[in-house]
Amino acid sequence: MKNSSKNGVQVLQPRRLPDFLRSVKLKYVKLGYHYLVSHLLKLCLVPVMAAVIIKASRLSLDDIHQMWLQLEYNLVRVVVFSAIFVFGSTVYVMTRKRFIYLVDYACYLPPQHLKADHRYFMEYAKEAADFDEPTMEFLRKIMERSGLGDETGAPPSMHCFPPRPSMAAARQEAELVMFGALDTLFASTNVKPRDVGILVVNCSLFNPTPSLTAMIINKYKMRGNIKSFNLSGMGCSAGVIAIDLAKDMLQVHRNNYAVVFSTENMTQNWYSGIEKSMLISNCLFRLGGSAVLLSNKSIDRGRSKYKLIHVVRTHCGANDKAFKCVYQEEYNVGKFGVSLSKDLMAIAGNALKTNITTLGPLVLPISEQILFFVTLIAKKLFNAKIKPYVPNFKLAFEHFCIHAGGRGVIDELEKNMQLSPLLVEASRMTLHRFGNTSSSSIWYELAYMEAKGRMRKGDRIWQVAFGSGFKCNSAVWLALKNVKPSCGNPWEDCIHKYPVKLNL
Repeated sequence: MKNSSKNGVQVLQPRRLPDFLRSVKLKYVKLGYHYLVSHLLKLCLVPVMAAVIIKASRLSLDDIHQMWLQLEYNLVRVVVFSAIFVFGSTVYVMTRKRFIYLVDYACYLPPQHLKADHRYFMEYAKEAADFDEPTMEFLRKIMERSGLGDETGAPPSMHCFPPRPSMAAARQEAELVMFGALDTLFASTNVKPRDVGILVVNCSLFNPTPSLTAMIINKYKMRGNIKSFNLSGMGCSAGVIAIDLAKDMLQVHRNNYAVVFSTENMTQNWYSGIEKSMLISNCLFRLGGSAVLLSNKSIDRGRSKYKLIHVVRTHCGANDKAFKCVYQEEYNVGKFGVSLSKDLMAIAGNALKTNITTLGPLVLPISEQILFFVTLIAKKLFNAKIKPYVPNFKLAFEHFCIHAGGRGVIDELEKNMQLSPLLVEASRMTLHRFGNTSSSSIWYELAYMEAKGRMRKGDRIWQVAFGSGFKCNSAVWLALKNVKPSCGNPWEDCIHKYPVKLNL
């Protein structure tokens, strides 16, 4: 962030993302190709199988009869062939990766009485922390430029005067969001909670004892041998991390369901100090959460919406600046908050660059890969002034779910990746309608596309999110059918109003 002064008021303005697509490191391209080559055996078997099929198609009935006669009088050959076939089939079945299906998901919809429009937010800020006039003016400027509308929701604790950021109130918020989304999910999928074998919950800043996973297990009386995981402190990209963890667990445990719940808790994380780098999160974060049901059962393919294709995770925590660019700390006595470094946008750009460069070889058409790779090698070997070819990721994906962390990031990604307004519409409208709901925002965006009727069979979806640490994570999904919005879609009562016109 950088400081600017207008009418004597200090305002933090976001720095621009670097043009990360025009500056890449070869090692990350190699990493992407390493993932691709890991499936080399399967790629090599394709032409072999094609040759066998072509050869077999040319055999006449007499040829097949002669082959059978030869095998009939050669018991050793038959036994050896059968043993190899059985052994190979067994190895393939035991070691093959299982397809991961997204059966359905649900997003929490805050009720009307929890709505927090701009006017209410300013009133609450004044009452909750007794901010002075320069601080209130700063908050007003941030809200005007934030991209948030007047329909966002806030937890019950923010609708009490005086505010009560207690542990009990934080638990109330967690239960409200978790059980609201999970009730909708179980109802829409007809899956019983006791059928779920894996449970992953991610929430960065609220981690009670017993854990959030324990609260869910207790509420729904889930089975005693459930594999439960509670992820904390991992920021807005933790939703993709939770999906990756559930995917790995489903590769090991057969015929299973996994539930992934993603949220953030605001009740105890309202910053009441005057440090401007910590006040921004007060303006952006709002009430929300998502529950996702994954399955590795082949029988669920027919009713599932999507299939998971790739997950690519990038962690820049080895760099000290990246590690501390989003940092929870105490500013003055008892004033806890999350500070945002002035280098945040540059660090986010580098993390995105690394992630995209690794993802490219897995998803881009071969024509784009060749052009990109040739210009990159030419730049490295011959002329440093040659600009690398910028791959067209619109050829790899039909839909983009960019984490709705803030208006500035969406603006810069739209510009850097040359995306059309339509491709970033879901991100902008999610930020406007629900605010920054942290790790669950990418699911509100997917729900928006479904409510608009844009999701067709075979469409590829890229979900990308980033968060503290610093991390950037991507998930790629394939639509298995023309996806219709599920019952309880958070946009069903208002989708006709969107997209709204924004003052950009």
